[in-house]
Amino acid sequence: MADIDARMLGERIRDARKRVDMSQEDLGRAVGLERTMVNKVEAGIRRVTALELSDIAAALGVRMSTFFEEPTPALVSHRSSQGVDTVDSQIDALLAKLASEVEFIAKLEGRELGLEAADVVAQAGITPPSSNAEAEELAVSARALMRLSADEPIYQLSDKAASIGLLAFSRDIGKDTADAGTILLRRGGVSLVNSHMKVGRRRLALAHEIGHYLVSDEYTVDWRVAAHSDSAVPMESRLDRFARALLLPKDVVSSEWQEKVDLHEERGAAIQLASKFRVDMATLATRLNELGLADSDTIASVRGFRTTQADMVEMNIYVPLAELDGTTMPRNFARAVLQLVRDERISRDRALELLQGTFDETDLPPIRVRRPDEIWNFVS
Repeated sequence: MADIDARMLGERIRDARKRVDMSQEDLGRAVGLERTMVNKVEAGIRRVTALELSDIAAALGVRMSTFFEEPTPALVSHRSSQGVDTVDSQIDALLAKLASEVEFIAKLEGRELGLEAADVVAQAGITPPSSNAEAEELAVSARALMRLSADEPIYQLSDKAASIGLLAFSRDIGKDTADAGTILLRRGGVSLVNSHMKVGRRRLALAHEIGHYLVSDEYTVDWRVAAHSDSAVPMESRLDRFARALLLPKDVVSSEWQEKVDLHEERGAAIQLASKFRVDMATLATRLNELGLADSDTIASVRGFRTTQADMVEMNIYVPLAELDGTTMPRNFARAVLQLVRDERISRDRALELLQGTFDETDLPPIRVRRPDEIWNFVS
């Protein structure tokens, strides 16, 4: 933690208050201080006690330690560009919290997190795609970095993201909000996917975020993945193309589409390809269109196809567990938290908080039973 003076502490309290759209009067009421006292605290004139600071942190929905930590540089840059009076959206607040927690764990248990995998991305010297052809090439490069073959389906995209240093979390943050967001850390990155969407859309959103991560976009929030206009937002449109190419490789889709149409007609072919590569019909339809594999009538039909229970039985389709469903976190992250509990470097309550309700107390490693003579390790 950084050593900061009363002025700096006051500024950080003020910034945190403004990000949650709370007035000085509201904050004072929540913590039992007059508005004038809150103003003096934020100006660095009046010092705060530890108990007062704890209450202020709780009222603002942050941990007290965040006032003493240096924020992730990408977050500082983003907030500076937005202006000091900008209120954080829900996904902005969650991204900031996740970035802080990942970097907190990285300082204590970096090995399990695996953020050193990000080094291969830095060494690859990737540049943003300037055309759709380059977006396709970037997808090929991404597969190579993830140690995937050119044509195999990506079954657990979040695991493959972690293999290049990008930790992907999911949370249901509602319908009328962002699809996903990504922030670069000092090493590696963090993505958050809105799990309110269906699984195909969630995977497409994460694939898009992988694109942002690979081209080193410091901070991004995407509101409508796959709906970007090439004329309005060309880079976002190319990353949409990258995401589809990553999930649906050009060569294998081109070869298998016609083969499956000949065997099963268009509906059967679409159901089998979408199931194999775990994409939704809208994504498959767009991919067929951009690769010139089907006419407009077929594209429209593919968009309307739905897989039924009968299809799954008759076509022997395997239905895996839904990826990024509800609240999820990378296995690397959970493993690092559990190791810290086992090593008694964080409390069990802190561990449960970091694990975001996905673990119960009974799921944590058992408390180590100490021998009576171990007390001498501390007093002798």
